[in-house]
Amino acid sequence: MTRTGGEIIVEGLLREGIDHVFGICGHGNVGLLDPLYERRDEIAFISPRHEQTAVHMADGFFRVSHRPAATLTSTGPGSCNQVMGLAVAQTDSSAVFSITANVPTQQFNRGPFQELNQHGQADFDAVIKPVVKRSFQPSRVEMLPLAIRQAAQAMTTGRPGPVNLDVPYNLFVEESDVADEAPGAAFGARRSGADPADVAAAADRLLAAERPVLFIGHGVALSGASEELTALAHRLGVPVISSPNGMGCLDMEDPLSLGFIGRNGAYQANQAGRHADLVLAVGVRFDDRSASSWKPGYSWNFPATTLIHVDVDHAEMGRNYAPDLAILADARTFLRQLLAGIETRAVPPGPERLTAWKADIAGWRAEWERFVAPGFAEHASPIRPERIVADCQKVLPADAILSLDSGVHHNWYMQFWKARGPRSMLNTWGYSGMGFGPSSILGAKLAAPDRVCVSVCGDGGFTMVPHVLCTAVEYSIPVVWVVWNNFAWGAIRDLQYGYFGGREYRTAFYNGDNNQPYNPDFAAWAKAAGVAGFTVTRSQDFAATLEEAVRLNRPALIDVHVDADVRPPATGTWELPPLTPKEPAFGGPWRP
Repeated sequence: MTRTGGEIIVEGLLREGIDHVFGICGHGNVGLLDPLYERRDEIAFISPRHEQTAVHMADGFFRVSHRPAATLTSTGPGSCNQVMGLAVAQTDSSAVFSITANVPTQQFNRGPFQELNQHGQADFDAVIKPVVKRSFQPSRVEMLPLAIRQAAQAMTTGRPGPVNLDVPYNLFVEESDVADEAPGAAFGARRSGADPADVAAAADRLLAAERPVLFIGHGVALSGASEELTALAHRLGVPVISSPNGMGCLDMEDPLSLGFIGRNGAYQANQAGRHADLVLAVGVRFDDRSASSWKPGYSWNFPATTLIHVDVDHAEMGRNYAPDLAILADARTFLRQLLAGIETRAVPPGPERLTAWKADIAGWRAEWERFVAPGFAEHASPIRPERIVADCQKVLPADAILSLDSGVHHNWYMQFWKARGPRSMLNTWGYSGMGFGPSSILGAKLAAPDRVCVSVCGDGGFTMVPHVLCTAVEYSIPVVWVVWNNFAWGAIRDLQYGYFGGREYRTAFYNGDNNQPYNPDFAAWAKAAGVAGFTVTRSQDFAATLEEAVRLNRPALIDVHVDADVRPPATGTWELPPLTPKEPAFGGPWRP
């Protein structure tokens, strides 16, 4: 059957299980809009007001549903606008099928409207390659089915991530009778297991350890291994430290959950990392923020501590710490193998083990809770940051989905938020792109329409993507934005204060006429867009306002005035060479 390239692409997306496209029209992709219209009952096309937001929406959709979505951008600037969003998706292992348009093949290298040809004809794929797993640029309609299958397969196998299909304009409308390809591997269809000898060695070392911890990350969430992780932790009584993208894989109300580690981690997590004799790391990177910039004694003590590192991506094993045992495997498959191996022991261990180790951890936790408790109890105006975290925890249901942007507010939630289940806390962690939080929550809500979805975002980050208000109204997406309004690029202002003599320059927002703190009236801005808007300046009012915003079941925004001079207490450190890193505000390094 003869079909246009646009029809082949839409049918290919559906064959790969993709039923959402987030994108923006342009002359370069107009040839794909009609095929999308013809299949509108099978594939939703949602058009936000900016291409960056389109990618973040697809990213959030995948993180919650584990079903990839596609993005669609036009030639030139529209496709360039998505680069930051794709970088966030790549560094956080999120599958996104990016379709970009390019100039017609008949005009390659002639310098037509919006062609990049400084080093190669129709060379946009050179721009996008660093932020995707693979970029494909078919030059004939007949090449589309294979490119779609290979792109989908690359996107969903191994460590997931974004891919790109860069399509010259003429391919959307030219015809061919090329046959379809079989679909690529669905996400999660291929789960590599570990060598049984490695599983046995890991079990032996884990059971022999006196002070073991599990360190888990996004790989556990992506693998759907929450149940197996919880069973292992309970079976052996081993405490669990989590990266932000792994939070909730073990219910963080569980006594074995220690929270996050690093500069803005919980004290008990850093103490456990410092004093552990064995770390079983599963599906997690030892990045600088979760390792106190790899400074011994601040979060971890490798190589004095034994490290078993399990990951589906061989490039992450040994990147920062050389493991004593490296295991290339899917997180869920490995944890199932490890549980089975433990159960076959002549005398399987029980959860009553490690009593001395757990007593140490309980003592550290109690110290930390006594230290931070006053801030959670204090009512003030502007509002203490702890109150916002605590009231969100109190008001929101256990299965609520929270998205967080880059900024000082994220540091508070890393330190004190207790995620109750996997895929409930969406973070821009690896690339820390501003605008992710306010945008990705829209995709999260589309993926989970029955769950409460709230974006906690900084005032700076929100003003980068205020058009999310329009998209929520246009498509009736009932999310809540909590704008953390501290009238500053707060995280960077604090670095400037801390490292450069207490001065501030262009990191706070001031009105040029009267030199007073300045921000737009976010609630009025929301109302102008058709979104319910609230302003909260007293901590006593926030919980009730959040309850009301959720109850409305329509797009809502709460402008919360937060004290910029109350900072999360560091329990680890973070180094910005050549600056001398700050010592922890609570606790300190330990060296064996």
